[in-house]
Amino acid sequence: MNAKIIDHPLIQHKLTLIRDVKTGPKEFRELLEEIAMLMAYEITRDLPLEETEITTPVTTCKCKILAGKKVGIIPILRAGLGMVSGVLKLMPAAKVGHVGLYRDPETLKPVEYYCKLPTDVQDRDFIVIDPMLATGGSSSAAIELLKNKGAKHIKLMCLVAAPEGVMLVNKEHPDVEIYVAAVDECLNDHGYIVPGLGDAGDRIFGTK
Repeated sequence: MNAKIIDHPLIQHKLTLIRDVKTGPKEFRELLEEIAMLMAYEITRDLPLEETEITTPVTTCKCKILAGKKVGIIPILRAGLGMVSGVLKLMPAAKVGHVGLYRDPETLKPVEYYCKLPTDVQDRDFIVIDPMLATGGSSSAAIELLKNKGAKHIKLMCLVAAPEGVMLVNKEHPDVEIYVAAVDECLNDHGYIVPGLGDAGDRIFGTK
């Protein structure tokens, strides 16, 4: 099982709060945005830099800036929407695509119902985002969809994962790095992560 656990104290603290059943939709959304921003800080550590010359109030100097690498953010609808704003706060120039998948309640398999991506797919590094990596089916399907459209560089960022989901993505997409705040114990009989945090989409939007 290969996943990078981002164990920063602030992330772990906020993750505890977001798991709590007493946390309402407003606080849940705020915490999810904050955690997504903190995770994005870690996931972008390898963005390339280039040197440029600027003039400070004192003198001229050579400094580092981002080398113009194009980034795309792909939330898996609908729960992934809750993480977009946090990532965009760090990378406001990133383009946002959307992939709509739902899990068939009988088979637990993902079914695609929507896909809208940036036009320059081949030129971008993509970060697929979804709060939950449960069975791994939806994330794997979204990654496969991106690859079929020409994407070459993809990372997956999730809040909480089950071992089963991590292993499935590892098996089907060994080239994709997985970043999570926690890998939990297992899946229950209904495909929910244990201990998890419930249905992220319902908790974000206040639905049942």
